Amino acid sequence: MGLYLLDYGAGNVQSLANSLTKLGYKFTWISDPTDFNKATSLIFPGVGAFETALGFLNARGLLEPLREYIRSGKPYFGICIGMQILFRSSAESSSEGLGVIPCPIERFDDEDKTVPHIGWNAADLVNVQQDAEGVNGSSYYYFVHSYRARYNPTEYPEAMHWAHTTTQYGMEIFISSVRKGNVFGTQFHPEKSGAAGLQLLEEWLRKPESAHTSAPSTALITRLPKPVHRLTKRIVACMDVRANDQGDLVVTKGDQYDVRDKTNLTPGSTTAQTAGEVRNLGKPVALAARYYESGADELCLLNITSFRHSPLQDQPMLAVVRAAAECVFVPLTIGGGIKDTVDPDGTKRSALEVAGAYFRAGADKVSIGSEAVYAVERLLAAGKLDGTSAIETIAHAYGRQAVVVSIDPRRTYVDSTTYDGPHKSEVIVGSQGYEGKAWWYQCTVSGGRELRPLSVVQLAQGVEKLGAGEILINSIDRDGTGLGFDLDLLRVVKRSVKIPLIASSGAGSASHFVEVFEQTDVEAALAAGIFHRGEVGIKEVKEAMKGASLNVRD
Repeated sequence: MGLYLLDYGAGNVQSLANSLTKLGYKFTWISDPTDFNKATSLIFPGVGAFETALGFLNARGLLEPLREYIRSGKPYFGICIGMQILFRSSAESSSEGLGVIPCPIERFDDEDKTVPHIGWNAADLVNVQQDAEGVNGSSYYYFVHSYRARYNPTEYPEAMHWAHTTTQYGMEIFISSVRKGNVFGTQFHPEKSGAAGLQLLEEWLRKPESAHTSAPSTALITRLPKPVHRLTKRIVACMDVRANDQGDLVVTKGDQYDVRDKTNLTPGSTTAQTAGEVRNLGKPVALAARYYESGADELCLLNITSFRHSPLQDQPMLAVVRAAAECVFVPLTIGGGIKDTVDPDGTKRSALEVAGAYFRAGADKVSIGSEAVYAVERLLAAGKLDGTSAIETIAHAYGRQAVVVSIDPRRTYVDSTTYDGPHKSEVIVGSQGYEGKAWWYQCTVSGGRELRPLSVVQLAQGVEKLGAGEILINSIDRDGTGLGFDLDLLRVVKRSVKIPLIASSGAGSASHFVEVFEQTDVEAALAAGIFHRGEVGIKEVKEAMKGASLNVRD
């Protein structure tokens, strides 16, 4: 098999390479237009923006050779952008697609749901009598996209013959995979869909190439069976990574950046303490692999070591990302140092360059913290976008779904009877143990150590406008308490934005995850210390969620 992979220069294509290697298949990267003639099978993976992909292919002289390859009848497998580029056009771009499938890609309607569509969802076969091409209707697959092709047989009957599976998100039914002739494509990411995704890739790869050249078109169905909304709630395992005193990277946890164990100077003393060793809760790659095997839906690695000030020289952290990506086949988010920086030798590095290095190492998303606060402050002062923030530049190149913003608000208490400040509409009047208190949520930087004159609503709405695809909400007040997520905080943000939210800080039991999903409608929930210390297991959390009739991936 002359298997080739096409890398258009954006998004995490390394994940697919890692998946193929794990499955025992060798491949070659397309490096110039003549390689298309050598390929007998071609996979085009990618996460990112439609226009960026087309621009890169055009600039490299690869677009027309790709079109000719597809026309040749040789097997083609497109993933995400690799599938969308087959369509006539995209609302994301003024450029035309390949036009193989004669209908447009359009943005999701966000009236009844958050956009992007991020998470694990079903893929239902349009024709159950047809060869499924490895798609299992009872499995969940990982989606991350803002644009989709509607299943619309009335307006685009010819295009709907390409539909292999459909998926429901909110009230919309969209095409989640296509199959006809030599072409197969998935909107979801099999390389990030755990065992189900690896099985799909294995089935496509092990078939003789001749089996991929004449797939029949799907019979046109004007009325699909009523689909079921199966988007799951996601459980995210987070690992704070830093160097210990010996220079080894370890997973740690503490009061923000205070991650050293305390040592008493005298036996029995409760007051005289000194900082001990960096708290070591495990090796990052080993923990990542363990959480993947335990069923975590996503993993997050946060670089809190000093290398975050010069991330492109942080070879140990990049090595951790590479090693984790080789054994973890669910989405991987990297945070810490994703900003414009200057190397010790004076070389300037842009946030886009830093993010690109992590994507090439195997990350799927990057998390931006304090820099997002400063960007929103500039946005509010100027009254318009300037295109220079880390959020804007990364989202433009890789798509907004690649950018997570991590925010650290804390309560600022006020007198509810007299407060008439700028955040009056955001004031929470306490209940359930907080009677007699009122507060609004004020944003912070540097891990909660510095207050900024922004409310959590201003920040959340600002980063959404800048192009963030997801918000991770930490609670300075709940961090490490084990009292449960700050439901008031989450509700305030949830009603303010239309992008997905990840709840963080305060989880102490499996029931806290059930509570946050039932009472706030967030899309995901994250924990760290309770997982690291073995106080609560991911499987335990998911069993509790099943017991509460919440959609969950096994």
